[in-house]
Amino acid sequence: MPDAGSIEWIVVALCSAMVGISKCGVPGVGIIAIPLMAWVLPAKSSVGVLLGILILGDLFAAGYYRRNARWGHIVKLLPIAFVGIVVGYFALDTVDNNQLRRIIGAIVLSMLALRFFQVHSRRTSGPSRQFGEEGSIPQGLLFAIVMGFFAGIATMMANAAGPVMIIYLISMRLPKREFVGTAAWFFFVVNWVKVPFSTSLELMTPESLKFNLAMFPFIAFGAIIGIILLKRIPQNIFTTLVQILAAAAAIKLLL
Repeated sequence: MPDAGSIEWIVVALCSAMVGISKCGVPGVGIIAIPLMAWVLPAKSSVGVLLGILILGDLFAAGYYRRNARWGHIVKLLPIAFVGIVVGYFALDTVDNNQLRRIIGAIVLSMLALRFFQVHSRRTSGPSRQFGEEGSIPQGLLFAIVMGFFAGIATMMANAAGPVMIIYLISMRLPKREFVGTAAWFFFVVNWVKVPFSTSLELMTPESLKFNLAMFPFIAFGAIIGIILLKRIPQNIFTTLVQILAAAAAIKLLL
């Protein structure tokens, strides 16, 4: 772990604040933390440290938005996400992380492109349809299975399920608080499920946990900023913003 006062420590503190903002206000901001953490910490250490930071961020988000989660969506996603986590665990020794990131990035960009062209075509030929309405990206069980599976694999291997969940939750047309609350509780459960797997792989260690606790004030600061931002961002701007962030994250995953 980096020494206090070092540039590495400052970068991780910044990433911790970003996670707090992402968990409690603007989903997608936290994806920036993945490459930054990998830049200043060894790859193996960065995954474990980031998981601990994400779990602390989940505590804030799940607690604050406990009344806003749509449990029907969560229950639909969790079983197949658990399968994805197990697959990701065993695939860590056989599948290149970069290959997985490119696959996830391509899927997210394809779905965003589909949404864009559908909305554009409706504007030129008639009333536009919202993302997730009939004729757009589906809302059915098969869609949930596919997205949940990829979310499970991506979160286990690279802590990179955020863009996948953004696509799924936008397609469900959730109001912004329910969007954030549903994502918060999904990741709260999923990230705790990952702990024994990450411990067995020595991604999480007593040293990384101590470092996570040192980041708690920065996560809390980010969470407060996120809550304030969510209250002030109009629904249409929120929807547009998370799509832009998902696209940016997908492009980053492709590079």
